[in-house]
Amino acid sequence: MTSNDARLGVAVIGFGWMGRVHTQAYARLPHHFPGLRARPELIAVADDVPGRAEQAAAQFGFATAVHDWRAIVDDDRVRAVSIAAPNFLHREIGVALASAGKHLWIEKPVGLTAQDAGAVAAAATAAGVQTTVGFNYRHAPAVQAARDMIAAGDLGRLTHLRVHFFSDYAAHPDGALTWRFERARGGNGVLGDLASHAVDLAVHLAGEIDSLVADTGIFIPRRPRPSGATAGHSLASGGESGPVENEDYVSTLVRFAGGGHGVVEASRVAVGEQNAYGFEVHGTRGALFWDFRRMNELGVSVGESYQDQPVATVHVGPGAGDYASFQPGSAISMGYDDLKVVEARNFLTSILDGKPCGATIHDAVRSATTLDAITRSVSTGAWVSL
Repeated sequence: MTSNDARLGVAVIGFGWMGRVHTQAYARLPHHFPGLRARPELIAVADDVPGRAEQAAAQFGFATAVHDWRAIVDDDRVRAVSIAAPNFLHREIGVALASAGKHLWIEKPVGLTAQDAGAVAAAATAAGVQTTVGFNYRHAPAVQAARDMIAAGDLGRLTHLRVHFFSDYAAHPDGALTWRFERARGGNGVLGDLASHAVDLAVHLAGEIDSLVADTGIFIPRRPRPSGATAGHSLASGGESGPVENEDYVSTLVRFAGGGHGVVEASRVAVGEQNAYGFEVHGTRGALFWDFRRMNELGVSVGESYQDQPVATVHVGPGAGDYASFQPGSAISMGYDDLKVVEARNFLTSILDGKPCGATIHDAVRSATTLDAITRSVSTGAWVSL
């Protein structure tokens, strides 16, 4: 058997939208990264919604379909596991699988608190397994190009940064009161769902956050309860209503350890905003602008003019991040699912090399620690040091 013929048994826990995205990413790895020294083999899929695991197995070719994720813990065929279950299950599943010696590709925010993420990190460290966390936006080639330009000093000294993650997925007042809106199962609402990404992107570009002050709000205080299993962001008009227990919106002023300032803002109820994720980074000599909805474009303003300096739209292409693994020339669009293929490559590479590649559980702990600091700041109205 050659190195390229090596098989790595994988399992997927939770087969909603994200579990499907992980599975498709595994399947696409040989197409985009043919030099990868191992191929994922789909061993098991677990989901407690009746029929969902069986349907996934039939469609994607998993050898085994189970309702209880615990069946995967002792399955010797499985070496690596994708955890795409709801947030409140991340800690229990992550600790159990890591302790069993399984490598983890786990979705953010990894639990409900920094304590949850830290427990998974401790279990992974103790077991010596590799981890990858789903901070996929940092893998966009335009974002990678921006980070390279910042590191090279093209913008001069960073002065301020704004990262915004706005969405309307919960803007409808009849949006079903799923686990996402409950404190015990959905944690801190938009903080864990969107602001976790925004915090990771801010740190990825500008370095460690030193201190912050924050404000949050709940704008739709009650929602109808669903009558059955839900998928995605379902509506449930006419049902008995219940209280929304976690945040719809967050705005945070941050100070970076390197001296720059910033704003991190997120909303899940922003009418008119569909996945409006992006950043503006300003330095003493230039600026960069990125909008996820135009993922393959980077606004660049660099030079010596300072005042009235123009902004050029750069269509990233081969040479920027992993773009060349997907498209041959600039301005041929990549998409969201491509970023998860990059993430899957990083995950398998970390296992093969025995060292981290890309975002890890420790990045999740850092993001979660920042989110906990945001919550403390909201309760006191004061700046919090990290």
